[in-house]
Amino acid sequence: MADRPQVVVRGGGELASAAARLLFLAGFPVVVLERPAPLAVRRMVSFAQAVFSGEVEVEGVPGRLVVADGVEDSLASRAFVPVLVDPDGARLSRAGVIVDARMAKRNLDTRRDQAALVIGLGPGFAAGVDVHAVVETQRGANLGRVYWTGLAEADTAEPAAVRGESDRRVLRAPRAGAFQGRCGIGDVVGKGAVVGEVAEEPVCAQVPGMVRGLLADGVRVTLGEKVGDIEPRGAAVDPARVSDKARAVAAGVLEAVLIGARIPRTA
Repeated sequence: MADRPQVVVRGGGELASAAARLLFLAGFPVVVLERPAPLAVRRMVSFAQAVFSGEVEVEGVPGRLVVADGVEDSLASRAFVPVLVDPDGARLSRAGVIVDARMAKRNLDTRRDQAALVIGLGPGFAAGVDVHAVVETQRGANLGRVYWTGLAEADTAEPAAVRGESDRRVLRAPRAGAFQGRCGIGDVVGKGAVVGEVAEEPVCAQVPGMVRGLLADGVRVTLGEKVGDIEPRGAAVDPARVSDKARAVAAGVLEAVLIGARIPRTA
C-alpha cells in the first residue's frame, strides 16, 4: 500500500466523500480539501462536516479536520481521512491523483498537468483536454461510467424525482444572506413547515417528508442556492447512509484511479 499515490479530493460533499471513503478503504492515502464554510447539505455523509465539528464519520470511516502541517502525520497514521481547509488548492502540488468533486457544473481551475492523474466529476470537464478522466454523475444507465475522452452528460438542472417530487423537494435560499436552521437532519416535517431561514426570511418545506440534508448554521448563500432537501419517503431512508448515486460515482472514481495509475502519460 505504501507505493500508492496520494489522492487529493477537492470538495467534501456527499459524492466527494463517498469517493474519498472508498479510496481510503482501498488503501489510498486520501486528503479532502474544503472551503472555510462548506456548502454541503447532506452533512451526515460528508467529510465537509469536519470543518464545523472537528470530526465526522462517514459510514464507519472517520474524518478529522487538520492543519496543513499535520497532513503528513495524519496520512501516515492511516486512522482517518484528513480534511484540510484549502480553497485555493495549495495541497495539490503534493498529489499523485487529483479528484475535482466540487460539483460546480463547470471547470473552475482544474488542469490535467496538475498531477499524474486528474479526474473530474460530472459536467464541466472534458476528458483528454482539461482532465484525464471524467466520471458520470447523472442518474441513468451511465451513472458512474468513466470517460477517457469526451464529456459527461449535460447538467439538466432538474433534481431526480423521488415519489414524483423533483424540484419541490429541494430547499433553496429565498434571498442572499446567512442560513440558520430551524430543524435538524432526520426530522420529519409537514408541507409548509419552517425548516430554516436566510437573513430572517423563512425557508419552508414544499413537500412533506424527512429533512435529509441541511446547510450548517451561519453559512452565507446567494439567492436560489441549495440549503437543504426533503426526502419524500420519510423516515424509511437513513440520512446517515451514503446514497446509491454516491456509491456508483465512488466506484467510478476508484475504477479511474486503478486504471489511470497503469497508463503512462506526460500530461
